[in-house]
Amino acid sequence: MPAWIKKQRTSTLYENENNKVPYLAFAHLEACGLVSHGISTRLGGVSEGHLASMNLSFTRGDRPEAVRENYRRMGEALGFSCENLALSDQTHTTNVRVMTEEDRGKGFLRPRDYKDVDGLVTNVPELVLATFYADCVPLFFVDPVNRAIGLSHSGWRGTAMGMGRVTLEVMRREFGTDPAQVLAAIGPSICQDCYEVSGDVIEEFQKAFPEEHWPEIYCLSQGRRPSFAGADTEGKDPGECSGKEGQPAFREGKYQLDLWRANEMLLLEAGVRPEHLSVTDICTCCNPGLLFSHRASKGKRGNLGAFLMLRAQETGTG
Repeated sequence: MPAWIKKQRTSTLYENENNKVPYLAFAHLEACGLVSHGISTRLGGVSEGHLASMNLSFTRGDRPEAVRENYRRMGEALGFSCENLALSDQTHTTNVRVMTEEDRGKGFLRPRDYKDVDGLVTNVPELVLATFYADCVPLFFVDPVNRAIGLSHSGWRGTAMGMGRVTLEVMRREFGTDPAQVLAAIGPSICQDCYEVSGDVIEEFQKAFPEEHWPEIYCLSQGRRPSFAGADTEGKDPGECSGKEGQPAFREGKYQLDLWRANEMLLLEAGVRPEHLSVTDICTCCNPGLLFSHRASKGKRGNLGAFLMLRAQETGTG
């Protein structure tokens, strides 16, 4: 087994030396040498107000020229050209689109001719897959044998419907991918302590997961930590933030859901090897000064971007 195959549970914060744009990345994906990848933070851009500053969404009320400049800066940081971007059109589905050379620039330079797409896969070098987040889970897939990649958005609906498994199935069908050879990562998103859900959500997970696994992915909400609801969280430690009148906002009859563990179980069951899988421990809601969070901001936020690009294969000179 190659020395760089190690299970790392924390995505690492990097800062590009050229333009000082910070981003999150996984060491084992970096070390394989086949891809460029990263997840933006909310720092290093030009957007203003509650979108400050690295907003990557054209649909949150931002100035288009600001969003385009943010993409340019991310491209410089991660080593891609914006003309090679191919953007998702997320609506909490498990629809996965095979991206080809014809998709280069869609969603950024020209309109998308597809919709309801939460997962992207490709084997086209230097085509930059891009998906978007503000608490949901980014899933990265790299097939080093068949030189193929996948990037998927998985919120609670996508997780309950097995988005990670579906993405691997599409990669197997299109590229011959064996999940046992895939390098995978579960990116920064909302943690279990911050993610309170209602009973109808839990019912969907009960349908999707065997009963013996239920205690691993959810528990009754018992006010184990304060909520960010209604709190001024800018610059504060999560432990300092609380609900109305200092009372925890979690309520009886609610549940706390662990999307990290649920997605980890799905990928392992699909055949990804534990030593090939990295799972973050960075929560969007716990870090509102660093990352956009829908829950922490009560919906007043921009979007983070996840990017994955297969590098061009080097050819020998003889």
